[in-house]
Amino acid sequence: MGKELTDDERQLVDDMLVRARAAMAEIEDWSQENLDRLSQAIAWYAGNEKTFTRLAQQGVDESGIGDRDGRPAKRFKIHMVLRDVLRTPSTGIVEVDDAKGLVKYAKPAGVIASLIPMTNPAMTPPVTGVSSANARNAVIFSPHPRTALTTYEMVEAMRAACRAVGAPEDLFQSIRKPSIPMTNYLMSQADLTLATGGKPMVKAAYSSGRPAYGVGAGNSSIVIDETADIEIAAQNTRISKTSDFGSGCSADGNIIIQKSIYDQMVKALEAEGGYLCSSEEKALLEKAMWDEKGNRTFPTIACRPQQTAEVAGFSIPDDRKFLMVENQGQIGPEHKFSKEKLTTLMALYLFETFDDALETVRQIYETGGKGHSCGIYSHNDENIDRLARLAPVSRMMVRQPQSKANAGAWTNGMPMTSSLGCGIWGGNITNENVTIKHMMNYTWVSRPIPEDRPSEEELFGEFFGREVA
Repeated sequence: MGKELTDDERQLVDDMLVRARAAMAEIEDWSQENLDRLSQAIAWYAGNEKTFTRLAQQGVDESGIGDRDGRPAKRFKIHMVLRDVLRTPSTGIVEVDDAKGLVKYAKPAGVIASLIPMTNPAMTPPVTGVSSANARNAVIFSPHPRTALTTYEMVEAMRAACRAVGAPEDLFQSIRKPSIPMTNYLMSQADLTLATGGKPMVKAAYSSGRPAYGVGAGNSSIVIDETADIEIAAQNTRISKTSDFGSGCSADGNIIIQKSIYDQMVKALEAEGGYLCSSEEKALLEKAMWDEKGNRTFPTIACRPQQTAEVAGFSIPDDRKFLMVENQGQIGPEHKFSKEKLTTLMALYLFETFDDALETVRQIYETGGKGHSCGIYSHNDENIDRLARLAPVSRMMVRQPQSKANAGAWTNGMPMTSSLGCGIWGGNITNENVTIKHMMNYTWVSRPIPEDRPSEEELFGEFFGREVA
C-alpha cells in the first residue's frame, strides 16, 4: 500500500462522500415505520442463511484465519441487532420527561466511516448498517485489505436491500481497494468513525480530528470458585474459547480456578476437548506464538489447536479443540501467556482464598485488557459483587460464555453490537456496547418547570453553617 494519498484516492473518497450525503438527504423525512422497514430489509438481505453463509466462509478463505464451519452462525448477531433497533425510536421525539420538562429529538450523526476488521468482514457491515440506516445515516466502509472483497460483496447485498424498499443505495458504499492513506483521509472527512479492529486502527481513528468510537484490546479472564457447576463452567469455557477459533477479544483467555476444584475443573475441560500442554510444549508455543518484538505471529492466530501445535513443533490428537497452559504466578509484560492470546489457547491459574483470585485478576489487567471484560462462574453473590467492584472492566458475565454473551445474546440484556467500548481504562470514550444510540445526534427541548431548589440546609448537610478558617 502507498504511503501517500494519491489524487485519485482523494477524488474517490470525495465522490463517495458527496453520494453519501445526497443519499442521506433522500431519507431525511422518512417515518419511523419506513426506517424500520429499511432495517428489516438490510438484515434480511445480509443475514439470510444462504447469503451470509457464503460470505462468512468467503471471509475465512480470503483472510486465512477463523472457523469456516462455525462463522456462518454469526448471522444471528444481525438478527439481535435488528431486534434492538426495532425497539429504539430513532426519528422525531424519542424521549419525554414531563417532570423535568424535557423532550428529546433524535437526528442523524451524518456520514459514518466504518473500519472493518479482517476477523468479521461479513458480519460487521450489516451489524453497523441495520443501526446506521435506521438513524438516517450513510456509511462508507473501509475494509481490511486482506478481506476487501468479502466486505465489498456484503455491502452490495445491503445496497440491494435499499433498492428493494426504495431507499438510495448510496447509503452504503465500500472502498474496493483500501489503503492506509485513503482510510485516514476518509476518517478526516466523515462526521463519525466507528473503528472496530486492532490498536493501530483505533489510534488512527482517534487521531483523525473527527469524533470516533474505538474499542480496546481484550484479555478476558474468568474466575471459577468452588460453588460453580463445574460441567457447565467447562462447557461454556469451551464454547467461548473455540468460537471462531478464539479470534474474538471476548474469548476466554485466563481461567482462574479455586484450588479445591482445580483438578476437577481441568479434567472437565479435558472432557470438553482441552489439551493440557507440558512445560516443554508451553515453551515451544511461546516461541511460535510471539515474535522477537512480542507481536503475535499470523500463522497461530485464530486457528485450530493442531495448527498452533504444529507450528510450535509438536503434535496433539485430532479430537482436541483447544490448548491449555498452566501459568501460575507468571503474570506481567514478560510473561506472554498472561496477555491476549487470540487463538484456541487459554492460561490456567489457581487460587486458595477469593482475595487471591482478586489479586490475580488485578495483576492480569495491569498486564493487558483493562476496560474490556471478565466473567465468573459462581453461586456466591458476595464473590460476584467483590469481583464486580474490583475488576477494571466494562462488562462482566455471570455464568455465561464470554464470547457469546459480552456483545449481547438472546439470554441476557446486553445490547447487541460488534463494537465493545472499553471506557477510559481502554482509551475509549464509552464503556458501553456501541449501538444505534451512539449513531445519533440529539436535541434537548426544555420547558419551564416549578422551581427545584433545595434549601441550603439540605444541600450542605452537616457542614451548613460551620465556621471555616
